[in-house]
Amino acid sequence: MDRAETFILPLLQAFFWFDDGLQSYLQSKGWSQVTRPQSMVMANVVIGVQNPSDIARNLGISRQAVHTTINQMVKMGILELRQDETDGRAKTVVLSDVGAEMRTDANAVMVALVDELRQRIGARNVDNLVKAFSQDWGAPVTVWPQPPEGS
Repeated sequence: MDRAETFILPLLQAFFWFDDGLQSYLQSKGWSQVTRPQSMVMANVVIGVQNPSDIARNLGISRQAVHTTINQMVKMGILELRQDETDGRAKTVVLSDVGAEMRTDANAVMVALVDELRQRIGARNVDNLVKAFSQDWGAPVTVWPQPPEGS
């Protein structure tokens, strides 16, 4: 494996570990299964991203795909679409009362998952991960004056 694989693959595996634990816990509490795209839309809404186009941009998927996912979540009772107060043509996405209850359960399990991770890999390692991921990484690299080595 090259350096990129030794970084990105464990990063993705860590994300899946958390998401799988979250989904398992929510199902054990009686919540309907939420797909990974639905989980990612909800994460955006929870951090305050309410415009479907902004959610699509954050997730790197089409607006149509986001609208499909949002509509599924509205039917599930997790999200609500509301008229945008600043743009009469647009809608915003907010958690419904049911979605807020689900968020409470999700927050509880995330604390438990971090505690479990501290037991498994050590508190110092978890603290270092939080510190590294909390740094300002700057804007994504989008312009390359020359191809990276190995290309």
